[in-house]
Amino acid sequence: MPQPPFRILVVDDDPASRALLARILSSRGHAVEALADGKDALAALERGPADLVVSDIRMAEVGGYELAEAMREKVPETPIILVTAFGNIEGAVEAIRRGAFDYISKPYDVDAIAVVVDRALRQRALVLENRALRRQVRDKYRLENVVGRSEAMLEVYKTAARVAASSATVLILGESGTGKELVARAIHTASSRAAGPFVPVDCGAIAEGVLESELFGHARGAFTGAQAARRGLFEEASGGTLFLDEIGDIGPGLQARLLRALQEGEIRPVGTNEPVTVDVRVVAATNKDLALAVKDGKFREDLYYRLNVVTIRIPPLRDRREDILLLAEHFAAKHGRPEAAITPAARDLLVAYAWPGNVRELENVVARALALNPSGMIVPEDLPDAIRPAGAPPVPPPGTGERPTLAEVERRYAAQVLAEQGGNKTRAAEVLGIDRKTLYRILGEKDEGRA
Repeated sequence: MPQPPFRILVVDDDPASRALLARILSSRGHAVEALADGKDALAALERGPADLVVSDIRMAEVGGYELAEAMREKVPETPIILVTAFGNIEGAVEAIRRGAFDYISKPYDVDAIAVVVDRALRQRALVLENRALRRQVRDKYRLENVVGRSEAMLEVYKTAARVAASSATVLILGESGTGKELVARAIHTASSRAAGPFVPVDCGAIAEGVLESELFGHARGAFTGAQAARRGLFEEASGGTLFLDEIGDIGPGLQARLLRALQEGEIRPVGTNEPVTVDVRVVAATNKDLALAVKDGKFREDLYYRLNVVTIRIPPLRDRREDILLLAEHFAAKHGRPEAAITPAARDLLVAYAWPGNVRELENVVARALALNPSGMIVPEDLPDAIRPAGAPPVPPPGTGERPTLAEVERRYAAQVLAEQGGNKTRAAEVLGIDRKTLYRILGEKDEGRA
């Protein structure tokens, strides 16, 4: 909890009572402003925020109840404690109903006042902290903060922005490490459910029997070890978004239960027949070809179409090379210092690499490079061997400022893939998605008819 001084307004039309309470709170290090009426308190709150208001109930113009109601509308994060000389249960209930944090009676008990005031200030600190954390999360996962400026990623942004405004189920497709969860969080943050929870679950990392209980909850005694009832993740995500990552890994039994939950908007915890209504938006993701899984009988067709209302395909990093340096600089700033930089030679290597681990691998490589080189300047020697393989063509030395042509970058990349395939040109051409003749042209060699 933050330390004093806190700004506290003491409001009472009795000068003696007002002075006593102000003296008690000032002695604890608080900055106290003493006021004679609720009208004056509202004017003071308009001049600047207060951390707490302690107000008498009965006053001439604006009493404590009216002040509490006005504060609940205008400054709901500021707690108010109501004070009266006529303490009774009815008065306490009415004070809480009007929005008061707590209710204390005259004559003052100094120790009791200290306890109630500390609790009220602690609540305000938590409210402000939670608000700041929510703002940070919203800022972090806004769509405009998903890094990438390639045409393929612009299509991802546009589709995500459109679908965020709806309640449609979304299926995100892409290889591991492409940032599927980041896009799912961005959709949630841009949606009307942003104030609700975002609950991610990795379906591929949890055994099916355990996953069923995790998703739907269970009753006490439903299975060995279930010593108490437990809410499932569907209920935890109520009012928000449930992100089902690697949805293609769930088995047929669980697929049927998931389909029912999506269709009916209700679940049945394990060990009970009582349905529980849930208000959840589902965003699913997979690196598998679900259409092929349906064809092979490994994934329910009805569930596939229920999930596949809107599809977002995130391209692998190798198919959007114009984003590599943008992402690398983003990660350098994230893991290093504002002045972190990447030399031209290191940039060439990053652009030429195939990135089988996609964006996740790139972030790890940049973080590793900065950890190895505390100067903040990433040079080729800071990169893993896989990115600068033996036999790869030389790169310009750091500081020369040389910029390779597109043809040179293409040649270097083709040479690297060729080195990775052990010099087998046929396999290298297949990996590159071109024919052998084109590969020889890129490398500047003649086709001798051999691998």
